Amino acid sequence: MKINSNNEWGTLKEVILGSMNSYFPGLEFEKDFQSKNYEKAIKLAKQAYPDWYVDEVKEDLNDLKKLLIKNNVKVLRPKKYNVEEIFHTPNFSAVGCDSYNVRDLHIVVGNKIISSSSPAKYRFFEPYCLNEIFYNYMKKDFQWISSPKPSFQKQYLVPFTKKQLHHIAEDQIQKKIMKGRTEKFYSLTEDEIIFDAAAIIRMNKDLVYLVSNTGNYLAAKWLQNILGNKYRVHIATSYRASHIDSTILPLNSNTVLINSVRVTKNRVPHVFKKWKKIFFSDVVNLPDNEINFQNKVRDKYYKKLKDLRVNSYLNSISSPWAGLNVLSINKNTVMVDKRQLPLIKTLEHNNFNVIPVRLRHCYTMLGGLHCSTLDTVRENN
Repeated sequence: MKINSNNEWGTLKEVILGSMNSYFPGLEFEKDFQSKNYEKAIKLAKQAYPDWYVDEVKEDLNDLKKLLIKNNVKVLRPKKYNVEEIFHTPNFSAVGCDSYNVRDLHIVVGNKIISSSSPAKYRFFEPYCLNEIFYNYMKKDFQWISSPKPSFQKQYLVPFTKKQLHHIAEDQIQKKIMKGRTEKFYSLTEDEIIFDAAAIIRMNKDLVYLVSNTGNYLAAKWLQNILGNKYRVHIATSYRASHIDSTILPLNSNTVLINSVRVTKNRVPHVFKKWKKIFFSDVVNLPDNEINFQNKVRDKYYKKLKDLRVNSYLNSISSPWAGLNVLSINKNTVMVDKRQLPLIKTLEHNNFNVIPVRLRHCYTMLGGLHCSTLDTVRENN
C-alpha cells in the first residue's frame, strides 16, 4: 500500500510496531570519559535490562502484533542492526537505539514521512532501523523528509525555574501514584531545530505541536514551512509534558481524550473548541513491580554509569499518564492498557469498543501503545 495517514483515528491498515531486536539503552559520553571504560559501560547498560525483562517486553509486543493482525492490520517491524557501536560527531559521542518507541522520531502526514531531530543525542542515527521499511514504501509515491540535524554545540536543555514549576496539583498526584518519585522538567533553547515527532498529534489538515522539553518553537516553524499552506500547525504551551500523546489524544473526528490534571478546560487548544472532550485523570497507580525494578535495578546502574562519566536515561520512568497513551484502530475502537479499568469503563460509556492490551513494562520502557506504534496507512474516515 501507499503511505497515507492523516489523523489518529482512521481505520488502521498498516503499522510499524516497536521491537527489542535493535533496542539498546541510550548512553551519552562526557568529554572526559575514558575509552578504556567503554566495554564496562556497555556491560552495565545490558545488566539494567535482564533477560527475563526483555523476554516479557518481547512477549507483550508479539501479543500486540497478534491483536493487530486479528483486526486486519498489517504489521511491520524495525530491522535489526548493530546498535552497540559507539558513534562520534564533532561535538559528542553516544551509543544506543530505542526501536521500541517507534513513533518518537517519525510522523506520517498524508503521503509524507517526516523524521525529527531528537534532543536525545543517542537517537541521532536511530532512523536507520526503519530505513528498510521506508525504502519499500518508496516503490510507491511518497515523500521522505528529515529535519536538520542539531550540532548540540551549546547548552540546549534549561532546567525550569521555581517560578515555572507551578503545577503543584500534578506534582502531588504524580508523587502519590509514583510512590514518592518525581520528575525533573526542562525547556529547550531556540538555537537549533530540535523536536520529537511524538510532540505532535494530527487531525487531518490541523496538527497540534506541544512546545516542551522535546520540541522547541523553531522546530514548529520549520514543520509549518515544510507542510505549507495545506496544513496548519497549532502550538500548545500549556503543559510541561514531554510528548503530547499522554496529555491530548484525538480518538475520532469529533472526540478527544484530555488529561484533566494537565489541561484545564480554559487551556484546551482552540482547535478543539467544537469537539466532544473526555476529561480524565483516574489512571491506576504504577505497578509495584515497575517501581521496584526502577528503584532497585535501573537507578543503581544509572549511578554506576554516571560514575564512569556516562549520561543515560536509566533514571527515568514514565509518568502515570502513560495509562492515557491509547491507540485508535478505527473511529469506534481503541486499544487500551488492560490495567486501566477506569479508563476502559469511561471509554465504553462514551460508546467506544475497547481492546485491552497487556504491556507489563510500558512505564520503564517509557512508552505506551501509541508510542510503540507508528501508523503508516489509515483510511480517511
